[in-house]
Amino acid sequence: MKPGDVVVGLLPGAAETKVRPGVVVASELYLAERPDVLVGILTTKPPSHAGTTDYRLRDWQSAGLRAPSFFRAYLLTIYRSNVTVIGSLSERDWESVRICIRSALAI
Repeated sequence: MKPGDVVVGLLPGAAETKVRPGVVVASELYLAERPDVLVGILTTKPPSHAGTTDYRLRDWQSAGLRAPSFFRAYLLTIYRSNVTVIGSLSERDWESVRICIRSALAI
């Protein structure tokens, strides 16, 4: 598992917990030291009011996703054993997701 990997698992969202995809947003250092993983959710529902922390994936098919998807800066921590890697974001999608994360966090 590495940053930018697309995973699937039982992940909580803003409205409900269900099997959904996410993207690994944890650093390599974090992943080397901890049994859990930081994940940002992916959704097929377009945001009603897209903000600077939302992003429409361009290369969703090559990432292993079944439908057009959007990254939402809804971050969660979950044990790695509860998710399965199904693909990886393209470099352009990963860079855009990282920009969304930096915009969302006070760092």
